[in-house]
Amino acid sequence: MRWWDIDPVLELERDLFPEDAWSRGMFWSELAHARGAEASRRYLVAESGGRVVGYAGLVASGDQADVQTIAVARDQQGTGLGGRLLTELLGAATAFEAREVLLECRVDNIRAQKLYERFGFEPIGFRRGYYQPGNVDALVMRLTDPSSSVQGTEING
Repeated sequence: MRWWDIDPVLELERDLFPEDAWSRGMFWSELAHARGAEASRRYLVAESGGRVVGYAGLVASGDQADVQTIAVARDQQGTGLGGRLLTELLGAATAFEAREVLLECRVDNIRAQKLYERFGFEPIGFRRGYYQPGNVDALVMRLTDPSSSVQGTEING
């Protein structure tokens, strides 16, 4: 992801997550930490037909990484794009030398949970009322040894 991707990413973000969409400033801040020798983040976009149809991001600290976001355009859901984005993030986690990867997803997002489980993530707890508004709980999931989960598919980031 580059700065010029922020506007199309924001459009997708607002469509998919209207209640708690990230701001332009949040994406700028994340990208500021994704370059250079001290980079601690990896953000990527997926494009089809010249438009952004997905994006994902990961932050690493020490031996742990956290999936910050994965989003796939509604017309691309069910195509395997989410899995390809997650594969790239797990590759980044491995490059950052993370030994475990954490993420949260809405307890009512069964599709996402099934994707994460296919990659070896396991539920480890809940964050009550994490998603606002609506006071929806988050399921916290963990993957140990992300290098063993990388499925081998690649996309351009």
